[in-house]
Amino acid sequence: MCLPYLWMVISSLKSNLEIISMQPKMLPESPTFSGYEKVLTDAPFMRWFFNSLVTSVCITVGTLFTSALAGYVFAKFRFFGKSVMFIAILATMMVPFQVVMIPTYLIITKLNLVNNLSAIVLPSLVSAFGVFLCKQFIEGIPKDLSEAGRIDGAGEFRLFRSLIVPQITPVLSALGIFTFMAAWNNYLWPLIVLNEQNKMTVPLALVFFNSRHAVNYNVVMSAAVLIMIPVIAVFLIFQRHFIKGLTISGLK
Repeated sequence: MCLPYLWMVISSLKSNLEIISMQPKMLPESPTFSGYEKVLTDAPFMRWFFNSLVTSVCITVGTLFTSALAGYVFAKFRFFGKSVMFIAILATMMVPFQVVMIPTYLIITKLNLVNNLSAIVLPSLVSAFGVFLCKQFIEGIPKDLSEAGRIDGAGEFRLFRSLIVPQITPVLSALGIFTFMAAWNNYLWPLIVLNEQNKMTVPLALVFFNSRHAVNYNVVMSAAVLIMIPVIAVFLIFQRHFIKGLTISGLK
């Protein structure tokens, strides 16, 4: 599993001639950082990195809030059409993004958000999987806890913020990892709604280097290494929550 990543890092330190050599070697004969230099100087890579970071964080925070709040409503409240609405939300998980891609683009166009980073964030603020996961987890919290809070005079949003959210921290951590990784690696939707070069995100940047520097494989590998750093860091830091989230989603 680690070998492709190791090969990518080593290739980023090789020259172009070493990579395309008929007798390739695993380790570079003369390590060079020219690929990283070209990535950082030939294009506004840090701007693209910042765009991806901002959109991914906004999507993750928004998804956690909407998923936890909707999950709390579906788990602890009774209202007309509750089951039908929940089934309708789950049904959206079976619809591929390619089906709703054009209607979503038309809505973004009506809102005058084309070529704006908000066009990436807004369609991704609600996750059907997140609502389902939070609802199933919140259902396991005893009702006595919220009833005790109501007796003490707490409002519903105070109950949600002070009693429910601390209880579902593990599932929110796992959902946050899933959401961040998906938002960071998203390629198709930013490709559709972003036109200007300074608005690009890092997946588009990788294609940019791959097309503009078709033979400079060390540049492409250097860009890939820089793009993978945040995802790998998030995964390693929250690996325990990631595995726990997989277990929770499987059990629920």
